[in-house]
Amino acid sequence: MKLSTSLRVLGAGSVLATALVISGCDSSNNGTKEKAAKEKVTQEKPALQKNASQDLSSKNEVAQLQDLTKIYQKATQALFKKRALSATLYGLSEDEVGQYYADQMEDYSPENEAALRTELLALTEKIAGFANQSKSSSAIENQLVMASLTRYFGGHPDFSIGYIDVWMGLSPFIVNQINGPLIDIPRYMQSDQKISNEKDAMDYIERLGKFDSLIGSIQNKLSADVKKNWIAPKVNLQGAVRYFDSFLQPKPEEHPLVNAFVEKLALLDGVPEEKKQKLIQLAKQKVADVVYPAYQKISEQTKSLMDKARDESGIWAQPNGDKYYQDAIRQLGDSDRSAEEIHQIGLDEVARVTKEMDAILKSQGYDKGSVGERVIAVTEEPRFLYADSDEGRKELLNDLNGYIAEITEKMADLFKTKPPYQVEVRAFPVEIQDGAPGGQYTPPSVDGSKPGIYWINLRDMKAVPKFSLKSLTYHEANPGHHWQVALNMAQTELPFLRRIAPYNAYVEGWALYSEQVAAEMGLYENDPFGDLGRLQAELFRAVRLVVDTGLHHKRWTREQAIAYMAEQTGSAESDVVAEIERYMAWPGQALGYKLGMLKILELRAHAKKALGEKFDLAEFHDLVLLGGAVPMVVLERKVKDWIAGKK
Repeated sequence: MKLSTSLRVLGAGSVLATALVISGCDSSNNGTKEKAAKEKVTQEKPALQKNASQDLSSKNEVAQLQDLTKIYQKATQALFKKRALSATLYGLSEDEVGQYYADQMEDYSPENEAALRTELLALTEKIAGFANQSKSSSAIENQLVMASLTRYFGGHPDFSIGYIDVWMGLSPFIVNQINGPLIDIPRYMQSDQKISNEKDAMDYIERLGKFDSLIGSIQNKLSADVKKNWIAPKVNLQGAVRYFDSFLQPKPEEHPLVNAFVEKLALLDGVPEEKKQKLIQLAKQKVADVVYPAYQKISEQTKSLMDKARDESGIWAQPNGDKYYQDAIRQLGDSDRSAEEIHQIGLDEVARVTKEMDAILKSQGYDKGSVGERVIAVTEEPRFLYADSDEGRKELLNDLNGYIAEITEKMADLFKTKPPYQVEVRAFPVEIQDGAPGGQYTPPSVDGSKPGIYWINLRDMKAVPKFSLKSLTYHEANPGHHWQVALNMAQTELPFLRRIAPYNAYVEGWALYSEQVAAEMGLYENDPFGDLGRLQAELFRAVRLVVDTGLHHKRWTREQAIAYMAEQTGSAESDVVAEIERYMAWPGQALGYKLGMLKILELRAHAKKALGEKFDLAEFHDLVLLGGAVPMVVLERKVKDWIAGKK
């Protein structure tokens, strides 16, 4: 079987190997028996030859699958050799990466980025073009999805700008306010780098000492992109500078990179206290002498670009930006629709959800003003706000843990398979909260030593009213991101890249679908304001379709997008500004939520109609989740095969 790079879905089948047992003849048999035996052998000879051919075919199939497995492993190593900190995030072994990486730093120079993309795209062609004779549905699906994944991670071959992100593939701006190595790497070191012995501690210090080379490579990549007239919108660069200022604000010896190191060392047994103090001094020295000067350099370079930075807010203003956006729609929205069609879907969904919110508000006595205005009024009521204090933040985190415990207990009837990994709630670090989203999820380590983390942004306590937090929790934790990602990672029979597959429409679509399932499970009974919060969150995602296509296709300004989102959703201004600036930095990413959810609901409705009483929602959820994140065209085929099998 040969797959095209357009990811054509092929039929699935199975190969059955048949073994024949031949009985030998006893020498005491008489002539009649011998003659009968000879005739039997003559009659069975074609069958034996056919079986031998099948046996050879089976051996060839096994050999082919072994060859494909080696290519999949090569793809994993190609990515993580260049992304050592992401390997740390996932807790990969030295064998899985193909080298010792715990003391390695990443290199984003134009040459290194080009080498990574070239290798991944070559592997895409190799996987897609592999003449796999297997009729196994799992083997076919692996080949199909792995060809898609290497293309996803490799980025569009016509665009050498930006950088490859292990979560979203090609990210257009290596310096911005919300993601990228300058933001992600310090966070991974603080949260995810293990220190189990003195060697681990030295590896951490070694990485601190390589921040100058890391940031030097980012400076080179930034300069190379600017030379191609590819430069981020001014507000995104201004946000990056604010992040640098916050990063550099503490004294070096009090920086979170040092504090995290001290905390990890304190838990380490077997290392004398005197030695620990020497290690701490080394870490402080590296932060002061290497990390801080490097960040000051990239901050100065970013400031120097302000006069060149674009005033336009959309990717359309970049060279060949329309083509870039259409590819982002395919990769992050998993859709072949045009931006114009998606914009209209967004408007239609905004109208539908707004009508449902209006009904709830009127039932609670709020009948004056637009839906957005009424939601703002509800949000500002003291009964729905946590105190803007340490105590208020602690109370909020306790409530989130309570919501997770409550829904996890009630999920048993609708979700058969439970993930083996735990989830933990944490507030975003203060130094990154200004540019961070309202909520975010990071996966557990493969070995389970680190839980999945549901991050929540507590920069503005008015942006997290009590009635909005159930839906956010169901989205980020259970049955949303954590449940899906943790189950995906537990599928050890899949190629590793499939276990962490970040297909945006599938992943975000599932999380948004989870919010609706929670409502169907009765989590909002006698809680009209909680249901209002759920609908506000869904409206937020519908509005995203409108503003993302507005910014990047219809050439809306930042201010135009902010005004539309604020008016429609009634969200806190701080949230709306951060969201719009996020979409400016991540063209297309905001499309995956609603497009993915709509597709999952469409497939569920189709299965329910086709199967009638045979439809089992828990089985459907296992079907969607246990094969891991996949392109929607693959999920659709799986659902159709499931329906056919149950019929």
